[in-house]
Amino acid sequence: MVELSIIIPAYNEEKVILNTINEVNITMQKLMKNIKYEIIVVDDGSTDKTFLEASKAGSDIVKIFRKENGGKGSALKFGFSKSKGRLVTFLDADLDLHPKQLPLFLNYMKRYDADIVIGSKRHPLSKINYPYYRKFLSVLYEFIVRILFNLHIKDTQAGFKLFKRRALEVVLPRILCKKFAFDLELLVVAHSKGFKIVEAPIELNWQRIENRIRSKDIFRIAVDTAAIFYRLKILKYYNGD
Repeated sequence: MVELSIIIPAYNEEKVILNTINEVNITMQKLMKNIKYEIIVVDDGSTDKTFLEASKAGSDIVKIFRKENGGKGSALKFGFSKSKGRLVTFLDADLDLHPKQLPLFLNYMKRYDADIVIGSKRHPLSKINYPYYRKFLSVLYEFIVRILFNLHIKDTQAGFKLFKRRALEVVLPRILCKKFAFDLELLVVAHSKGFKIVEAPIELNWQRIENRIRSKDIFRIAVDTAAIFYRLKILKYYNGD
């Protein structure tokens, strides 16, 4: 039986995806050799050779899927539908957050009896190498989140998260956001359903030269965040069983 599913969404990651898969494999075999795991890579409609490069991994542990572009959230939901693990982790393809941190997340889940463990850039033990403009946007967004949702989480957006399967089975069918606000909606719904969320320290090493978040993306995040608030507070959309 698979104990851990590692889901990696990928969009135009031909330069790094094979190395990422190999790093995850090496890390698991070195640090968690007694855990049966699977790696699920979801190519979210890439326009480059991401799928071809990922397919070179050549391991029964690695499962590669390709779907039409629908955003990171859509890719993660798709990946979960193909997974079998009792535990599920979401990991970004760029390795800004290295999988060597996974044992700590597992330790936090056990120690605090948590349903969800999320990486937090603002945990006092975190080590962050991150552009200042991204720090500013992150702090501003989490301030807005706290005001709107009374969600006592300091960082909703880090791409490294660990879940008990039951939490995702309950939460994911209710998620409507497919792109940047996916992480927020995921945690808002999980909180509303009573799942215990714990933040863990991370080591983040910023890898990208280009900035993938543009001004129109910031506007879309704002719109999606307002939509989540409307569904939660006005429509009571998330209240159903």
